[in-house]
Amino acid sequence: MTAVTKTGDWRRARALLAAGPLRLKAAIGLALRQEAEALRREIVQGLTRQAPGGSPLAPPKETTLAARRLKGFGGSKSLIVRADLRNGVATIVRGDEAFVGVPRTARGKDGQSLANVAEIQEFGSAPIVIPMTDAMRRFVFAVLREAGEPIGAGGGGGAGVVVVQVPARPFLRPAFERIKPGAQRRFLARVAAHSGMGGV
Repeated sequence: MTAVTKTGDWRRARALLAAGPLRLKAAIGLALRQEAEALRREIVQGLTRQAPGGSPLAPPKETTLAARRLKGFGGSKSLIVRADLRNGVATIVRGDEAFVGVPRTARGKDGQSLANVAEIQEFGSAPIVIPMTDAMRRFVFAVLREAGEPIGAGGGGGAGVVVVQVPARPFLRPAFERIKPGAQRRFLARVAAHSGMGGV
C-alpha cells in the first residue's frame, strides 16, 4: 500500500466545505474575479508606467515619434498613442474561468483589431514587405525629414517596397509573471474571507 501525505491547510478546507455549496460557489466566483481584476490592473499600470512587470519597455524610435507628430498625435510612450491598446485590456469571467487580456472583439478607434496589435507587440513580427505607393513614399520622406534623418537612411527599402519589422515589446507576460507568485495563497484567503471565515 502506498503512503499518502496530505499537504495544505486541511482545517481551512474542511471549514470552507462546511460553509455550504452555494456560499462556497459564490465565494470562489468573487475571489476569481478579484484575482483577475488584480492582474488586469497590473497590465494597465505596467503600460502606464512603461514597465510591465517591472521590465522597462524600449522607447519608440525617433522615426516612430516623427510619424506620430505628422499624424497629429503627441506623446512619447511605447504602445500608447491614443491609449486604445491599454483601454482594450479586459477581464471576462465565465463560470470558473477568467480571461485577462485583449479580447478578439476589441477594436481601436480606427476599427483595427486590438488583439492583432497586442499579439504583434507581445511577440514582435516577421519582416513585413509593403509595396510603396507615391503617397506612402512622400510620407516616408516627410517622416525622415521630421526625424532629422537623411533621405534614404530608412533602411530596408528596395525598388518600390519598404520592409519593416516590429520588435517584441511584451506587456502581458511580464505582468503575469509578476502577479503569479502567491496567487494560490491570495485566492484561498479571498475565498475564506468571502465565506465568512476571515482572511484578507
